[in-house]
Amino acid sequence: MSDSSFIQVLGWIGVYAPVALGAIGSGIGCTFAGQAAIGAMLEVNSGYGRYVGLSALPSSMSIYGIVIMFVLNRVDIPKDAAGLLGIGLLSGLAFLLLGIYLGICCASAISGSKSKPEIFGLSLAPAAIVEGFAVFAFVFALIAAGGLVIK
Repeated sequence: MSDSSFIQVLGWIGVYAPVALGAIGSGIGCTFAGQAAIGAMLEVNSGYGRYVGLSALPSSMSIYGIVIMFVLNRVDIPKDAAGLLGIGLLSGLAFLLLGIYLGICCASAISGSKSKPEIFGLSLAPAAIVEGFAVFAFVFALIAAGGLVIK
């Protein structure tokens, strides 16, 4: 493999890393929250919708990853390979980890609110904070991608 082919491969990894890693984080996070939702639904007689809805919250990491992928895919891959790899891989890792931790926060909110339903709204605060960090990573990746030359 020539040096330019290797550089191009690194660029393509950077382009697709945000969606791949974001999807993995979403899947793991939704699994944690979904397991908690199923457990809660076995113990309560109503309010199933809020548990199911909350268990889907970590899927937002996939959406952020898809948007970043589309933004990065519009630049000159060989020329901007280093920037693509840096932005794509690091934002993807952020989405991966934040998706997992968001799922844990959602699972905790579900678990706590099944015993004490009146705390459901307040129990969403940790999940909202983690989601806020994901939005920061998303916005920073968009800004950084804007620094790459679009041809």
